[in-house]
Amino acid sequence: MLQPLKRRAFLRTSGQLLLGFNLFPFLQCTPQESIETQNPYYGIPERPHAGRDIIDSWIRLDAAGYLTVLTGKQELGQGIRTALLQIAAEELEVPVEICHIINGDTGQTANEGYTAGSNSVEGSGRAIRQAAAAAKQVLIREAAKKWKISAGQIQVKSGVILGPENQKISYWELLEGKFIEEKVNDQAPIKDPKNHEVVGKSIPRADIELLVRGKSHFVHDHRLPGMLHARVLHPPVYGSKLNKLDNGQILMIEGVEQVIVDGSFVALVARREYQAVKAWQKAKEIAEWEQEQISVDPTGLFEHMEQTSENSKEVESRGNSPAKLNNSSKKISATYQKPYHLHGSMGTGCAIAKWEGGNLTVWSPTQGVYPLQNTLSDLLSLEKESIRCIGMPGSGCYGHNSADDVSAEAALIASKIPDTPIRLQWMREDEHQWEPFGTAMQVKLEAAVDENGKITAWKSHIWSDAHSTRPNGQAGHYISARHLENPFEFQKGGFSGGSYRNALPLYGIPDVQILLSNYDGPLRTSALRSLGAYGNIFALECFMDELAQLANQDPFDFRIKNLEDQRGIAVLEKLKSETNWNGKSPNEKSTCGIAFAKYKNSASYFAVLAEIEPGSDDKKYKLKKLIGVIESGQCINPDGLKNQTEGGMIQSASWTILEQVEFDSEGIQSKDWSSYPILRAKSIPEIEVHIINRPEEPPLGAGEAAQGPVAAAMVNALSSALGERIRKLPLREYVTA
Repeated sequence: MLQPLKRRAFLRTSGQLLLGFNLFPFLQCTPQESIETQNPYYGIPERPHAGRDIIDSWIRLDAAGYLTVLTGKQELGQGIRTALLQIAAEELEVPVEICHIINGDTGQTANEGYTAGSNSVEGSGRAIRQAAAAAKQVLIREAAKKWKISAGQIQVKSGVILGPENQKISYWELLEGKFIEEKVNDQAPIKDPKNHEVVGKSIPRADIELLVRGKSHFVHDHRLPGMLHARVLHPPVYGSKLNKLDNGQILMIEGVEQVIVDGSFVALVARREYQAVKAWQKAKEIAEWEQEQISVDPTGLFEHMEQTSENSKEVESRGNSPAKLNNSSKKISATYQKPYHLHGSMGTGCAIAKWEGGNLTVWSPTQGVYPLQNTLSDLLSLEKESIRCIGMPGSGCYGHNSADDVSAEAALIASKIPDTPIRLQWMREDEHQWEPFGTAMQVKLEAAVDENGKITAWKSHIWSDAHSTRPNGQAGHYISARHLENPFEFQKGGFSGGSYRNALPLYGIPDVQILLSNYDGPLRTSALRSLGAYGNIFALECFMDELAQLANQDPFDFRIKNLEDQRGIAVLEKLKSETNWNGKSPNEKSTCGIAFAKYKNSASYFAVLAEIEPGSDDKKYKLKKLIGVIESGQCINPDGLKNQTEGGMIQSASWTILEQVEFDSEGIQSKDWSSYPILRAKSIPEIEVHIINRPEEPPLGAGEAAQGPVAAAMVNALSSALGERIRKLPLREYVTA
């Protein structure tokens, strides 16, 4: 067997980590222009995939002695690279140190759509596990043929096939450089979890070291020979039209190569990045716009939402909830509201595009390389086979942020300057003003309980804008495609399933009705981490505390009494045990609240306790501690699962305490970190995460499980402390950060 290169040698990196804080505009430039960097995920010889049903499209054992895993899913900081490698290494029984992975490349990987919905390990992991098991089955069969023995006489250890008479051959020696082009056998035996040696261990993520050391990692760090830098001047507010721009003044700036104007789409291209920023500043100063206004008054947003939304549509129903509620004597109703949220990506949108010989290559932080390819095809009237999209990490994502827009704009610019790589990065105010936001929501709940504390009927009415307007093959989904001289029309699409995600209670309620009113709001919206689950679980689990109070029962006991799902009950009981819950707070000053959910009612179970205490000035409260319990079926990487859960808890706390997109008639006013504050490191509470591992169960998606329960637990704690119910976010008035 050939000796593999060390991972450190394979991951050839250089450059600097650039954080996108907008202290001064030129800080949004990479300090060193001359460094050439190589994407550390693409050093392996390329070979197009042969179809989803072929082993070679998922698993490759190359001549250099590596196992390469291929997946259409993107690494977004959630750690799926490591988890998917562990799954493949386990099934093929090879050391994880010799494993590589290729994420999201239309030239090499299968089409797995978007990396979204916490389904990468659940979905892609299942495909990779089965492909690896099938590959192992093929290799054992070939060795058995070679030695003229039965497959049952063969064992495998560290990628070496062992026969009964001291026969020995590695996978790579057996293959002799060939690929495994057989179809994936769905019946190939999967390794018994009892015998797992890699799955279930906390294998460190290789990208963490790159981040800590400030090495090249993000698309922002990528450099290509002869590359030019670009900035785009976006309109000041939705619907504005460019009336006049004096290109001559901009072209006088040293280093500026081109000013591209197509309708209201304006791009500035220069030899060096700081020159592109100077050109952007000048263009912003002299451009004259026919400016539209946002007609909705933010102070009356929810009234506008109710008045202008479509008629409600029943999306879930069992029993006869309206009749049961009408006849119930012990019932309550309440209305909950959440604002628009930013993704708050720490690095602004960035992509590189090169048009060469009639073909386009785009290096992008998109969550879906194939949807990007299809939509670029529509934008540029180019056959999709002539477009290659290579996924690269972006600095902050978890939803439809600016990644696809900036990729489309880079492609538009590259089409005007062929044979030259174009690197486009958004300015901070572009990122904040023009990304699609997580939508504002209103949820009205009504429920009844009987004398034993069992919920007998439930009704939800949700008002929400669309939670996903991702590019789907129609170029109008790109914001700048709507600004061209010949603009593409944007079609928001039909009914938004994300709006009622987790609206259906997991609790065993006999009569339930869920209504949804689609809202066409004033701001651009799309997918943000957990979609409607954050708003729906916030409302649902706060309402559960109100119902527990109505039934005069402990919030833990009330939830457990109304649950029929034994795994859900186990998570709540584990949290109760870990927090030593006895119905009281840990000390006289603190107040606690709990919440629980199963994400999408099909992914991970998560329960959390939030502890708050009076702040230093006793005028506001402070989030002191969050304790969570997560159950995600089989746990692939405990450290990775904790990392994801902790990150979700922190982000949810930030949303809940601080975050709200500010806007008025003149446009989006949340333009930077001062006008859109997020939770800083010094304000992060103490966090504990406990895992219930069920190796006998399939893995469940975990990346978005914490969002809704954390918000509800915090509000439940605050409401208990105040002695009054809080039903509107954020909590700036009550909680200090």
